[in-house]
Amino acid sequence: MNVIIIGATSGIGKALFMEYISNDNRVAIIGRRKNLLEELRQEYPTNTIIETADITILSETSIALHRLFQKLAHVDLAIICAGTGEINPTLDYSIERPTLDTNVIGWTFCIDHLYNYFEQQGHGHLVAITSAGGLRGEPAAPAYSATKAYQINYMEALRKKAFKSGNKITITDIRPGLVDTAMAKGEGLFWVMPVKKVARQICNAIRKKKSKAYITKRWHILATINKIMPFQLYKRL
Repeated sequence: MNVIIIGATSGIGKALFMEYISNDNRVAIIGRRKNLLEELRQEYPTNTIIETADITILSETSIALHRLFQKLAHVDLAIICAGTGEINPTLDYSIERPTLDTNVIGWTFCIDHLYNYFEQQGHGHLVAITSAGGLRGEPAAPAYSATKAYQINYMEALRKKAFKSGNKITITDIRPGLVDTAMAKGEGLFWVMPVKKVARQICNAIRKKKSKAYITKRWHILATINKIMPFQLYKRL
């Protein structure tokens, strides 16, 4: 299987790379840090293809994607893991802006390019790592929760688009809870999950072609409670 992973140099993206490369897939990865990409290619030289790009720089991303399309000839699975978010209780716009540029502008550019590629190809599986944190607004990190809500709705729109067009594109929205990566910020965190376990469950959800999945499974319980909780109660938490 030919796989593209965007945002594969750390965290969930790197863990997913390890899962797929260890199972005899050909994996093409895009990331900002060339030295980390080179390390992965040196470790798995036979089946690893790398391209350096910052998804907030659209021209770089476009070139990187088209190079990968040419090198792979066809793509079976594409996963977008790139994302960011910071604690920002003071609403400092200089902190919010990189989250918007990455999680909305760059993310949408990647999603649209990959969906259109799969449409031309006639089939494919498009996956985005969104977040259970996109279900409600969080005052400690407003841009993060809002941009993840944007991603969740965008993925739903693409699922509907794929269904109505009758094409063979599968859309999967993966919504992790707190994962033991650099993205897990703040005090009093609970249910923080090991990244290897998260990657295995993500791969399982992708294999089953689920439309959406909360990772790990127990986060589905919290997500359900979160969605139905009245704001009068939620605002006090």
